[in-house]
Amino acid sequence: MADPTTTAATAAATAAVADPAAPAVAPKTVDAGKWANRRVGIRVLIYMVATHAFAGFIMLLFELGNRNK
Repeated sequence: MADPTTTAATAAATAAVADPAAPAVAPKTVDAGKWANRRVGIRVLIYMVATHAFAGFIMLLFELGNRNK
């Protein structure tokens, strides 16, 4: 994905220097868009649930260990 601070004019000037026969405007790249955002959100949700489950298990171990005193 292109740098968002790069303007189309800068990209066109760079393309013209590299290859004079190249078109004036470079083609835009296409990413997954909302599907990528959804996958990231699902992954974050899974990590949060797993982290809380692990923390709960550790707390359970401490509670059970404390009862045997």
